[in-house]
Amino acid sequence: MMNDKDLILIVDDIDVNRMILHEMLRDDYRVMESANGQDALKLMFVDRVFPTIVLLDIMMPGVDGFEVLRQMKGDSNTQNIPVLFITAADSDEAESNGLKAGAADYITKPFNQDIVRARVDNHVNLARYQHGLEELVAKKASEVTRTYEQTLEVLATIIEYRNLESGSHIRRTTLLTEALVNKMLTMDCFKETLMAENLHSLIKASALHDIGKISISDSILLKPGKLTPEEFDVIKTHTSVGNDIIDSIASTLPDSDSYLKYAKDICHYHHERWDGKGYPRGLKGEEIPIAARIVSVVDVYDALVSPRCYKGAYSHETSLGIMSEGRGTQFDPNIMDILPDISPIIQDIEERHRD
Repeated sequence: MMNDKDLILIVDDIDVNRMILHEMLRDDYRVMESANGQDALKLMFVDRVFPTIVLLDIMMPGVDGFEVLRQMKGDSNTQNIPVLFITAADSDEAESNGLKAGAADYITKPFNQDIVRARVDNHVNLARYQHGLEELVAKKASEVTRTYEQTLEVLATIIEYRNLESGSHIRRTTLLTEALVNKMLTMDCFKETLMAENLHSLIKASALHDIGKISISDSILLKPGKLTPEEFDVIKTHTSVGNDIIDSIASTLPDSDSYLKYAKDICHYHHERWDGKGYPRGLKGEEIPIAARIVSVVDVYDALVSPRCYKGAYSHETSLGIMSEGRGTQFDPNIMDILPDISPIIQDIEERHRD
């Protein structure tokens, strides 16, 4: 059975100090020891052992207590672990410097068992409370994020129905984006770029690519024939309108995650072209955000294989053939080069989620 006691790490180069503290705490806590600062850092940063609190001697050969604390404060996994400095009874200056450096408290030598246990107990309880509070905040933030994601997805689906397209288009767009991203992660030309992105948010945000169409009148949006140049200019505004909609939502959610950032990039730029002849800003090549480059491919493919008020549906093979003509002009050539590799996957998605 897993031991659920809190873990205390004692770091001191004097064996007897570690032994005394260990005996004082062993009945109520799990206790680990490190004989020097270097071993303590290895335990946390290499072995990934994160104690509830650390009792840390200041004066140690090699890596001293101040350096251990500095490195702990510089890492997100350890920066909130309380550190109690071990000091000599007459070391007021060391205590002051330690507290200024970020230590939570100190215990003095020679050790008084009642004081040591009281201070350790207090900081363990405080750490538990803080951890519980962080989990609660994270849970609430996740619930809020999911709520606004669902709200935006519903809005996007309403817009698709208004455009005489099934809500399945939203599902297909998300699944096709995911399939494309998964394949791109295996390619050297994309791996480094994508590993730096929040791919879950990117994929989810793809559903909002046409949210700006809420501003387009039915007479233009549902026109069965060819659009006039003036009408096409109106259609093109849906990218900027979508960007403005996401901006207005983000302004009410100052702590929102990357989901809205990707939604903004996708809405605004999924009609840009690799050759710079797209809209609304005429971005070229890698100036176009990676999320928008991906969704532009997905959006055109799904439009080709799906019936629209102004055209019938093309076959999977015909659609890929038409799109191949846009390699390096309309679309990122590296993305286009991997489409044949996932052709069965994207065809299966289309067939399983066909309107």
